[in-house]
Amino acid sequence: FYQILSVSPSASLSEIKSAYHRTLLLSHPDKHQSKSTSHIHIDVSLLREAYTTLSSSTLRSQYDIELARGLRPGGPRPAQIISLEEFTEGEGDERDVWSYPCRCGGLYVIREEEMEKGQHLVGCNCCSEVVWVGYEFAEEVVE
Repeated sequence: FYQILSVSPSASLSEIKSAYHRTLLLSHPDKHQSKSTSHIHIDVSLLREAYTTLSSSTLRSQYDIELARGLRPGGPRPAQIISLEEFTEGEGDERDVWSYPCRCGGLYVIREEEMEKGQHLVGCNCCSEVVWVGYEFAEEVVE
């Protein structure tokens, strides 16, 4: 979470709040004049979770303990955070599959059932690169 907000573990509450607002603005697509993809891609729910955790002294203490124990950093480290909106939705029978091109020429692929299970880390099908896919799962309303 410190990395997401670009703050140090010793950051004050005001520094965390300022970093949260700055990152939120930088990641907002309407705040960019050009259509380039050089702006930051951070899922708002992840950004909110980082801010909520680091701005609460209790949650932050628990998070710091987990970091010290090595519980959070375990597993693959994502190269970047990509919003599901950047992915291409499959067509026809593959409508429950989204893909995004990797720099190696391969694809990151995530399926609806993986998202329903809360999976965010997705590996490239050709190399070892891993990305964090940002999305919020919305339940379908049946009337």
